[in-house]
Amino acid sequence: MNAAIHEFTAERLAGGDQSIGAYAGKVLLIVNTASNCGFTPQYEGLEALYQRYRERGLEVLGFPCNQFGSQEPGEADEIASFCQKNYGVSFPMFAKIEVNGDDTHPLYRYLKKAAPGLLGSESIKWNFTKFLVNRQGEVTARYASATSPEAIAGDIEKLL
Repeated sequence: MNAAIHEFTAERLAGGDQSIGAYAGKVLLIVNTASNCGFTPQYEGLEALYQRYRERGLEVLGFPCNQFGSQEPGEADEIASFCQKNYGVSFPMFAKIEVNGDDTHPLYRYLKKAAPGLLGSESIKWNFTKFLVNRQGEVTARYASATSPEAIAGDIEKLL
């Protein structure tokens, strides 16, 4: 059971590469994040989901991105400090990436193709777009920025 999503790697916020394959058999909620966005308080809800469901197999993976309104200008240490200090983030955070355009991270290229947005559009519209991945590594849903983490809890429970 090695789904295509498990073939990707990404750099951790603290440095070093992390294989997404290390999360095989887990339910994943993958989110592009930003520290200076109107949706930034969703970090609190994402952390609450992680605390509530991680023992049952949920991993929340945060990918900072500065492509929307330059709302993630900080360096890795600033992002890590902000997330910890303001929201107590303990779920895995990755290095800043691009989610649209020529330099789109390969993981996000895959996610967007697997779960297009409205009217089949693949581009990410804003910070805190969320992708839900089942234990088999299949992308099961894509949620808009405005969808609160709490609103996804029922879908997560079905996959756990």
